[in-house]
Amino acid sequence: MTGTTTVERAQQLKALHEAPEILQVINVWDAISAATVAALPETKAIATAGHSIAAALGYADGAMPLDVALEGVKRIVDAVDLPVTADLDDGYQDPAETIRRAIGLGIAGANVEDRLRPFDEAVSRVAAIVRAAEAEGVPFQLNARTDALVRAGDRPVKDSIEDAVARGRAFLDAGAALVFVPGALTREVIEPLVDGLGRGKLSIIGAPGALPAAQLQELGVARVSYGPFTQRVALRALRDLATDLYGSGVIPADTPALN
Repeated sequence: MTGTTTVERAQQLKALHEAPEILQVINVWDAISAATVAALPETKAIATAGHSIAAALGYADGAMPLDVALEGVKRIVDAVDLPVTADLDDGYQDPAETIRRAIGLGIAGANVEDRLRPFDEAVSRVAAIVRAAEAEGVPFQLNARTDALVRAGDRPVKDSIEDAVARGRAFLDAGAALVFVPGALTREVIEPLVDGLGRGKLSIIGAPGALPAAQLQELGVARVSYGPFTQRVALRALRDLATDLYGSGVIPADTPALN
């Protein structure tokens, strides 16, 4: 990381969030994956995948200690000169302190999930993050995540959408930049979320089966990321190569020197 300050990178990320074009952020998990994606001319910002960092370090998703998570993200920040938005799980025990530490590492924004905590508690944690960032003088881009869909259980989808909108509006009122709603894959789910939150305020994950980015942009989605799926594709490529090498294969002659 050279050349730009944390404030400047946060301002860059803010502009990308507020632009009419959808922001696609490709999730990475270490320095070399970050550098590889950052080298593409289309890349405007980098997103970390907490699930993928945890997997690379031998932890289950959501079980990585805060110090380990921040060290993993720091390696990514140090490898690029682009805004980095980090996956910081639920913000850990003290979300305000987590964000202060993240800002100190040069992180410009973060996903923090509510894990369907009680409504008032979830909003309070978002507000604490926003106050902490303001105290640091950084226009930190909080992509406030609600698990209203992915932790819905047997609840009707309509009720889950209404819950996501209610939580999301409260998160925005508390100062979040965007509302991240994993599980929103179809037009039938995305449209009422955009109607409830406003155009340019919804962030989703491009899981298998999701709509293409161009269609998401037409629907008013602000940002799409890809979570652990980028690492899964990379691991499949490694597995397939290993299978081929154990057969009669050799390393392809056109293999680029990306590391």
